[in-house]
Amino acid sequence: MLKSARIVSFLVLITSVIVGAWPAAAFAATDPGLGGAGPFAVLAGTTVTNTGPSWVSGELGVSPGSAVTGFPPGTSGAQHKGDSVANTAQTNLTAAYTNAAAQPCPLTNDLTGQNLGGKTLVPGVYCQTTAPTLTGTLTLNGNGIYIFQIGSTLVTASGASVSLIGGAQLCQVFWQVSSSATIATTTNFVGTIMALTTITMQTGAFLQGRALARNGAVGLDTNRIIQPAGCGFAGPSAVPSPAPAVGLPNAGGPPQQPGFPWLPLGIAGTIVALLLGVRMRPNHRDS
Repeated sequence: MLKSARIVSFLVLITSVIVGAWPAAAFAATDPGLGGAGPFAVLAGTTVTNTGPSWVSGELGVSPGSAVTGFPPGTSGAQHKGDSVANTAQTNLTAAYTNAAAQPCPLTNDLTGQNLGGKTLVPGVYCQTTAPTLTGTLTLNGNGIYIFQIGSTLVTASGASVSLIGGAQLCQVFWQVSSSATIATTTNFVGTIMALTTITMQTGAFLQGRALARNGAVGLDTNRIIQPAGCGFAGPSAVPSPAPAVGLPNAGGPPQQPGFPWLPLGIAGTIVALLLGVRMRPNHRDS
């Protein structure tokens, strides 16, 4: 009898360990696999439009549509307008979108109705059935895949940001958006946006990631977009900055400001010193 009780206790213990470990294994996010869409910084289904000196480091494409407007004044990597490269990228994007949408989201990661701003999250699958709020800074902490399943639209607040710490990488963040995405003015956003319909980048928004729209348009307005390296993809080829690239953030941080005018100040100081020297010489002789 005592032996049987020990066996039962042991089985209960083993079962508890398995059950406790199962959610972590079952709900770990996996890379959805961008395939041919990986080298693209911007990909649309109908059109890509741009206003102002947007700077896109990475390929730009549209399929099945073929219209691209606003380049110049914008600059980008290789453009694929309704060609086989863009078509393959859209096919692979659809597969990646479907994969990301199907990954299980644990109940503890259901953030419906919550503001993502102010949160610090670790790798995993997160879901929101309604339009999420991103005000302030969302921090992603740790190396691993992050998938955000958005059941409606994705709209950030102006000046919002996503920050990576603890080894988190740009290429590991994915936003699967069931409708449209709007990245508001001066937002500093991170990750690959995979939207079912449209993506709108408002004035001055900065994206370290990809803007990939399956069925609709991608609209740009004086934006900086950098296709991230890593996760099996090389970094983008060098793309010349537009002229003028006023107010655009660079890859290392905020917009650069004009330097202090040291040269004119130095010249003026030298002239003043010479004049003072000329005036002081007669006084020195008199003494």
